[in-house]
Amino acid sequence: MQSVADVETADGRTLTVREAGDPNGIPVLVHWGTPSSSMLYEPHIRDAERRGIRLFSYDRPGYGHSTRQHGRTIADCAADVAAVCDALGVHRLSVWGVSGGGPHALATAALLPDRVAAAAALASVAPVDAEGLDFLEGMGEQNIVSFTAAQAGEESHRARHDIEAAEMLGATAEELVEVMSTLLGPADRNVLTTDFAQFMVDDFQAGAIAGTNGWFDDEEAFVRPWGFEPASIRVPVLICQGEDDRFVPYGHGVWLAEHVPGCEAWLTPEDGHLTLIEHRVPDVHAWLLERF
Repeated sequence: MQSVADVETADGRTLTVREAGDPNGIPVLVHWGTPSSSMLYEPHIRDAERRGIRLFSYDRPGYGHSTRQHGRTIADCAADVAAVCDALGVHRLSVWGVSGGGPHALATAALLPDRVAAAAALASVAPVDAEGLDFLEGMGEQNIVSFTAAQAGEESHRARHDIEAAEMLGATAEELVEVMSTLLGPADRNVLTTDFAQFMVDDFQAGAIAGTNGWFDDEEAFVRPWGFEPASIRVPVLICQGEDDRFVPYGHGVWLAEHVPGCEAWLTPEDGHLTLIEHRVPDVHAWLLERF
């Protein structure tokens, strides 16, 4: 069972928060990907219950019923995380983020070092201006088109975004493989034949219940400076990246592993993008708990 509550930020916005797992356990915050909501995945909840984790997440601005914050940067999430934690009575926590949530997990680690014990970034996009990284190399066509449109300006981006959002939000769980075909390697295709596909559909729809501005604003934030440097992080960090990832190419994980000081890297040849969510989170939870 997931509880749902609203939290008010210092500037008067509302953030929707979900939590599950052990209510008296060690707090672990999840930053979901793009697009998403704060909906928690049932296998992750069961793992949290077994390990004594208080698992929680929140709808980033513009997702679900959370108030939009137009022009937000990746770094802006730190103030929102602090507001959520204050409302929940959480003084110290660990965090993990996947895909588009990866940079937000890293921002939380960089900007809230007195509160964050450890952080993990799974299949995380790297900074668009990362020196020595070809941002689009190895990316599936669908994401190349999306990022190129985002870099071309807000009007061009909005036109492309509306097309993609209609395709994604109109798809059933059985249709996701076709809709996301350019992004899927063999391992990720197998994941989308499981219950995870239905979770993705439910998560997309929950995040877009009031529109798709959260998704749009995430993409805008990815093609601008993050507002912090990965090299500034001083808490323990785990970087997880699959070699057959066509959403966020392998080079992004390698770059982050080389530029986050002292991090541990799990660079796995058998994984894609979605497989990290489906198969690796229990190991990530164990890693975070060891460092709390």
